[in-house]
Amino acid sequence: MKLLKSTDSGLFCEQGGFYIDPWKPVKRAVITHAHADHSRWGMAHYLAHEQSKSVMKLRLGKDISLDTVRYGERITVQGVHVSFHPAGHIPGSSQIRVEYKGRVEVVSGDYKLAADGLSEGFEPISCHSFVSECTFGLPIYQWEDQRVVFDKINAWWAENAANDRCSVLFAYALGKAQRIMRNLDYSIGPAWVHGAIWNTNEALYGDGLDLPLLEKVSESIPKSEYRKAMIIAPPSAMGSVWLKKFSPYRTGIGSGWMNIRGARRRRAADVGFVLSDHADWSELNEAIAATGAEEVLLTHGFTDSYTRYLRERGINASVLNTHFVGEATDALDL
Repeated sequence: MKLLKSTDSGLFCEQGGFYIDPWKPVKRAVITHAHADHSRWGMAHYLAHEQSKSVMKLRLGKDISLDTVRYGERITVQGVHVSFHPAGHIPGSSQIRVEYKGRVEVVSGDYKLAADGLSEGFEPISCHSFVSECTFGLPIYQWEDQRVVFDKINAWWAENAANDRCSVLFAYALGKAQRIMRNLDYSIGPAWVHGAIWNTNEALYGDGLDLPLLEKVSESIPKSEYRKAMIIAPPSAMGSVWLKKFSPYRTGIGSGWMNIRGARRRRAADVGFVLSDHADWSELNEAIAATGAEEVLLTHGFTDSYTRYLRERGINASVLNTHFVGEATDALDL
């Protein structure tokens, strides 16, 4: 007896009458996290973690019908028990545990195991079936400790500041931007954020997240004040006329794709930092093993090759086609 099946609208639990991260409008949507490929407009009703509340209302509209729960809180929908558990991806990100008549299935959403000092740490959940992302499901993707990465980011900023240049660092407005804010060395110089990130920060403040209070870039700020500064901006600002106000400047991008030679050049940034909010190869294998799942369904990423790898190790794995993106290789701001 399976609890979750793939439909044209998304992952559907027929017994409970709800969808998990649906990509078409439905009556009941259970949302793993507030990134745009998982939390979409048009659902009649949403259920999400309490730390996703304000961001979802910012992105989808303040009048959406939305209920929230805490981690570990169990609700029952038509006899199906549903609970949210930390995924470690971004603030509020959750794995969705679904239980009915003794069977347990878990949808991971996006996740990572390494602590980032921002998100609630990943919690392994025993289950019969595990729906897992595999955005970086190849052995070449192995992340350094984030302290090492942020040492590199701060050293780059310091070098630019010493040469009287502005540093512009591109990162997703939700999750990665706040992670960067938490780890900058503000003794180097002043810092500002793009308006999209400032709006996201305001929503996260409202949900109780502790973040540095950075102001947004404004026309009222003299251009001279941006010299030596750090500017955090979403990928959608890359190559835009908005950047001219910071000249002379150097650009950087934080992404797991920077692990691949040539990725930085394709994104037209001066420097790339390997910084991802998704599990690397080792973390994927560790997370899947910890579930003890009899069945593993893989979404978005290197699904075909990772499925073959798991099958060779005796794991019943298969590809589950979805509309999820993971860490986009283009300039989408998820």
